[in-house]
Amino acid sequence: MLIKKWEDLPFEMRNEMVKPYYDSLQRKKISLFCKLLFDKVVSLCLLVCLSPLLIIIAVLIKLDSEGDVFFRQVRVTRYGKKYLIYKFRTMVKNAEAWGLQVTNDHDPRITKVGKKLRCCRLDELPQLINILKGEMSFVGTRPEVIRYVDKYTDEMLATLLLPAGVTSETCIRFKDEEKLLGEGPNVDAKYINEVLPVKMKLNLESLLKFNFFNDLLTMVKTVIAVI
Repeated sequence: MLIKKWEDLPFEMRNEMVKPYYDSLQRKKISLFCKLLFDKVVSLCLLVCLSPLLIIIAVLIKLDSEGDVFFRQVRVTRYGKKYLIYKFRTMVKNAEAWGLQVTNDHDPRITKVGKKLRCCRLDELPQLINILKGEMSFVGTRPEVIRYVDKYTDEMLATLLLPAGVTSETCIRFKDEEKLLGEGPNVDAKYINEVLPVKMKLNLESLLKFNFFNDLLTMVKTVIAVI
């Protein structure tokens, strides 16, 4: 099933603000099928082809600092489902104990190798596993932690009609988000009150414009932005 029937959506998503986005996606079943097929085939091929690079990065992380190779955290994806996102660890061990859920430009928790990985977005590569499992897509709204999803308005819940994504038009525009957040004790509050509403507005606009070819274009733009 490419998209659930309206009556099968979680109760909180069946509201009048979500309905226009749902109806728009219902008319794009060919694009939804192409998106699903592309995600499965390409993620599997990339995992195989990039396996030597993944091994090298894993070794560098272990040599650089104490802790696991992977960072795993509960995030929220399609229909509000919770899952474990995989990333290469870019911070010191037990970084979450510091309390912050977002990072700023000079976050002391980021390791030397981690800084390089984040700069080139190589820390995102393990999310190919999430894509292969169907928990994520190459393009879609970036998955948030539960506490941020709890802040969503009725309209923002429409972004949960599709799987969370590794990249999006919003990600490209906010590629320097860490610099935007700056430093200080109020980084978390600034993200919730100032950054998140703007990002979600852009995500909702992208949802209405969704089609498979736009997804491909977004992936090309992402590569260019990283370079």
